[in-house]
Amino acid sequence: MVQVDLVGGYYDAGDNVKFGLPMAFTVTMMSWSIIEYGKQMASSGELGHAISAVKWGTDYLIKAHPQPYVLYGEVGDGNTDHYCWQRPEDMTTSRAAYRIDASHPGSDLAGETAAAMAAASVIFRRYNPSYSAELLKHAYQLFDFANKYRGKYDSSITVAQKYYRSVSGYADELLWAAAWLYKATNNYYYLNYLGNNGNSLGGTGWAMTEFGWDVKYAGVQTLVAKFLMQGKSGHNTAIFRKYQEKAEFFMCSCLGKGTRNVQRTPGGLIFRQRWNNMQFVTSASFLLTVYSDYLSSAGKILRCASGNVAPSQLLSFAKSQVDYILGDNPRATSYMVGYGNSFPRQVHHRAASIVSIKQNPSFVSCRGGYATWFSRKASDPNLLTGALVGGPDAYDNFADQRDNHEQTEPATYNNAPLLGTLARLHGGNRGYNQLRPGLLIKINDFISVN
Repeated sequence: MVQVDLVGGYYDAGDNVKFGLPMAFTVTMMSWSIIEYGKQMASSGELGHAISAVKWGTDYLIKAHPQPYVLYGEVGDGNTDHYCWQRPEDMTTSRAAYRIDASHPGSDLAGETAAAMAAASVIFRRYNPSYSAELLKHAYQLFDFANKYRGKYDSSITVAQKYYRSVSGYADELLWAAAWLYKATNNYYYLNYLGNNGNSLGGTGWAMTEFGWDVKYAGVQTLVAKFLMQGKSGHNTAIFRKYQEKAEFFMCSCLGKGTRNVQRTPGGLIFRQRWNNMQFVTSASFLLTVYSDYLSSAGKILRCASGNVAPSQLLSFAKSQVDYILGDNPRATSYMVGYGNSFPRQVHHRAASIVSIKQNPSFVSCRGGYATWFSRKASDPNLLTGALVGGPDAYDNFADQRDNHEQTEPATYNNAPLLGTLARLHGGNRGYNQLRPGLLIKINDFISVN
């Protein structure tokens, strides 16, 4: 048995397992939010907190990547974890660590982690250049690992299959990582990788109506469309236009103005699936928000099957989704814990549902936690402020019950894209203005500098 320090990082939802793929995606999306809307976060005093949240994730991801072709992708396992209901402080479940390497590849996991490192490096470049450089070093190595040793991570870390199966495969993550490495470095190798591999890896072929921790195509297409609108495509212009066509297919579909439109609830919420639907709502809203600003900056409009769309309409639709989340819906319920007068009180989350160890240090046993706390028909003793739960069904119905994990379980990747959209909407008519390096100088107090 190899002992490795994997302290830190995030549990992705209501359990006590560290799943590398959704954790890395969470870091990527928080970083993208800050890159686009850091100025708005700074104006409300939240920029330091946002960057601190990113660094908590990247500090862990650095530990998880001890060698160029080794990446730890999971700590604990879902099966033993789901058998128990315990506070993290009382855990008796397995802390086994699972990894990918050259003999057991995982291009999707390595690619997403490379994207997270590259995106985060942009944020840290000015005020902590050594940390930024360290992140980039890991991003370079992880992209090389993902590209050279190709395979799905859940074929190597099989315990992840039941929980975070990589249905889309790894081609989208290779393109996603390349896009973020180009964004972070302006290195034409990565720009040309997007051009040379756009067809073979599906970037120009997949017309998507979802974006999330598994399927990255719409995100890649949005980033590449921005490179194109900024005049950065070089000799890849023709193929980048194909990426942009697919990005705009996604935007039009979300708006209900495409050839294959996204389903919505009667109350107007984007609906994709019964289990944790909110992840797709926040991710789509973020892409609509940034694309609205990209179009505005380039002086362009969106062309959909049912007609032209002004950039402001994309932002308005994103706002309608956020308004629904925060309580403007048929149930008049906020799906963000702690916000408004009516919000979920029985969240499917171990630490929220069990009394704090500071209040009652008595050990909570594996099965005893289910008997005493999980089955308790009362509000959580700890308020998981700001967490976004899975949300309502296709008909706007919602049951606030702890055992209703499809609707009441929160997830980090629900919140991460919402960070940027909320910052943009809070900025109001001041509009789009990317993070300027000078703003970062003042936030050292929030973050320990390595």
